Amino acid sequence: MANPFQEQLLKAGLVSKQKVRDTKTQKRRDRKAKVDDGSEALKQEIAAKKQAQIAKDKALNEQRFAQATEKGQVRGLITEFKRLAVDVPKGAEVKFNYTLGTKIYSVYITDKLQSQLLNGQLGIVRYEETSYLVPHKLAERVHLLVPEWCGYLWQQDAQAETVAEDDPYADYVIPDDLMW
Repeated sequence: MANPFQEQLLKAGLVSKQKVRDTKTQKRRDRKAKVDDGSEALKQEIAAKKQAQIAKDKALNEQRFAQATEKGQVRGLITEFKRLAVDVPKGAEVKFNYTLGTKIYSVYITDKLQSQLLNGQLGIVRYEETSYLVPHKLAERVHLLVPEWCGYLWQQDAQAETVAEDDPYADYVIPDDLMW
């Protein structure tokens, strides 16, 4: 043995030969694990898989859009959300911001419309540079068929509260109508 300390422990009977072999095997495995085995190639492989998945998802979305267009659903949606859109009064003073893609859009609404948006009764759909306040179910359908048009859609999962038992701020209510 190359390690005199191991030899002393073995002679004293504090460790067995099997334990010494296991230790050597574990050391060898640890050394091999630390060796750079082409992690750059692995990173490139993962990035290529991600790009392939993105391309596959994009093709699937285009296929769904094409199928919906063939069925006339998209055209029907457009006429439906133009027909069912909630009219915003001209004197609305509350600015409601929402994101669509990477852009931030604003729409001026009343307090009543704001509470309906935040409670999940309405959604915002943006089509041809115009924002429409539509019923929530219609906004969900638009989100399923053409997600690029759905500007704001209240979802229960995003609003679910998880309160930890030892949360020091549990007694303080956070208002859900904060505007940014």
